[in-house]
Amino acid sequence: MTFADLPAVNACLNGLSAVFLLAGYRYIRQKNQPAHERCMTAAVVTSTLFLICYITYHAKAGRTIFRDPAWFRPIYLALLTSHTVLAVAIVPMVIITLVRALRLRFDSHRKIARWTWPLWMYVSVTGVVMYLLLYKIFRQPR
Repeated sequence: MTFADLPAVNACLNGLSAVFLLAGYRYIRQKNQPAHERCMTAAVVTSTLFLICYITYHAKAGRTIFRDPAWFRPIYLALLTSHTVLAVAIVPMVIITLVRALRLRFDSHRKIARWTWPLWMYVSVTGVVMYLLLYKIFRQPR
């Protein structure tokens, strides 16, 4: 693996996180708390690994600017803006949700998880979409 592989690794970590989030949601709806806990722990781990890889990559590589095609740039920037704002917001929400679960405060855990889960899922899925747009569909020059 090389440094240039990190964007693909990041997309895979985001995708894995989304899979774990979806499975965790399904398990808690089925009242399978142990499976829910394992999936959500895996989602936290994959998201944390993503954040480490993301910061590592962008600290060295800088940012990638979406230029072409020009007609798609406004759509890309709207998606990027929503993804970035929610990615920043979701970090403390995940921490609070996790801490409440670890402290067995399930009523308050449930209240914030109703907001945390869909935002976290959106950030995970749009992270994969951003990768596909920048590196596969509309490859941008470095």
